[in-house]
Amino acid sequence: MTDVTAPKNSYGSAPPLARHLARQVDGRIHYGWVAAALAFTTLLVGAGVRAAPGVLFVPLEQALGWDRATIAAAVSLNIFLYGFMGPFAAALMQAVGVRRTILTGLGLLAVTTITSTLMTRPWQMMLSWGLLVGLGTGLTSMTLAATVVNRWFIKQRGLVMGLLTASSATGQLVFLPGMAALATHFGWQAVGLTVGAAALALVPLVALLLPDSPRAVGLAPLGGTLEDELPPFGAQGASGNPIVIAFTTLGRASRSVDFWLLFGSFFVCGLSTNGLIGTHLISACFDQGIPEVAAASLLALMGLFDLVGTTGSGWLSDRVDSRKLLFWYYGLRGLSLFYLPLSGFSLYGLSVFAAFYGLDWIATVPPTVRLVTDRFGRRDAPVVFGWVGAGHQMGAALAAYGTGIIRTEWGSYFPAFQVAGLACVLTAIMVLFINRRRNSATLAAAE
Repeated sequence: MTDVTAPKNSYGSAPPLARHLARQVDGRIHYGWVAAALAFTTLLVGAGVRAAPGVLFVPLEQALGWDRATIAAAVSLNIFLYGFMGPFAAALMQAVGVRRTILTGLGLLAVTTITSTLMTRPWQMMLSWGLLVGLGTGLTSMTLAATVVNRWFIKQRGLVMGLLTASSATGQLVFLPGMAALATHFGWQAVGLTVGAAALALVPLVALLLPDSPRAVGLAPLGGTLEDELPPFGAQGASGNPIVIAFTTLGRASRSVDFWLLFGSFFVCGLSTNGLIGTHLISACFDQGIPEVAAASLLALMGLFDLVGTTGSGWLSDRVDSRKLLFWYYGLRGLSLFYLPLSGFSLYGLSVFAAFYGLDWIATVPPTVRLVTDRFGRRDAPVVFGWVGAGHQMGAALAAYGTGIIRTEWGSYFPAFQVAGLACVLTAIMVLFINRRRNSATLAAAE
């Protein structure tokens, strides 16, 4: 282990147990993999919380008499805040440290979801599952993955980003059958209690084992040197205010056309995944006579395929032009959404959709993060990706609410699937115009 001491306010802090463990495993495994494992678990739990409203539509409709548009409004707010908090969460990690930010988010999720079991009015769902869960999941969003990857890894960044991305999407889907079973057999309140307990259980692990940076435990990033360490913004003479950091970075990035192309493509990504399929597929299947648990199992199957697809996407983003990857991902996703209403919602048809769509569920994240990092640099990348991620959740929020209105007014989900499919096909063409900057340093980092 490199013997180095760094100012606490420059490179963050590390719990004593984390420093001890880093010394014990030195020479066998880089502690960056421990940090990545903690980020993986945090994203997995956050994904479970975000997935919960998807199984609450029918139970709340039956138990409390709320229509789907009312429930979708809370889900829409949740999704929007999850994305909008991204750049501020990344900036907060820069200003006060990764560990404190994640602990704040997990604590908020635990308290909110557990107390949400007492709600009896729509405004209470807007406050709990809409506002507070949106803020909490925003603090444990994909910007955590971008921050961990850019701080702890020089080599294998694409692979690690793929794994962390898969944890978020796969967790969101794999948890659904269990939560649907809980809601069916024990009532909708059991869902809130379960995800709240999961968030609470993770708090001590993060508090005891997660350092703010490699230098905090006396290490360089994996595959790099001490000079490759990225100190927080405050150590570079910039303001330590996360709001200033977030908007200053946005100001720099927004002058680039590439930023808006990335933002727009991720808007469509969110519209066609979390907002449409993640929120409404269970209800769409229920309309076709498919029980909730069976429909949730379909999403879980998609999650397993996503684990393979997104991890593979991360591996490919280290080796293939990310624009080409995105072209195929969005194009194939659009075709799968055109196919879904034509599948007849049969076992065979839905299985084909689950496999095809699942491989592509959120495989767009690793190449998008790669493009952001190549274009805007490792220091700004987590915050810029946070703003791009805000576009993702804006699209998801629009789809979650808009699809609820379409179902309420038209009595069918068919138009929503077709609009989303068309948007994906157009986006596949748009991403080819992103000007990926390649130089010798970028290529060396990818090897």
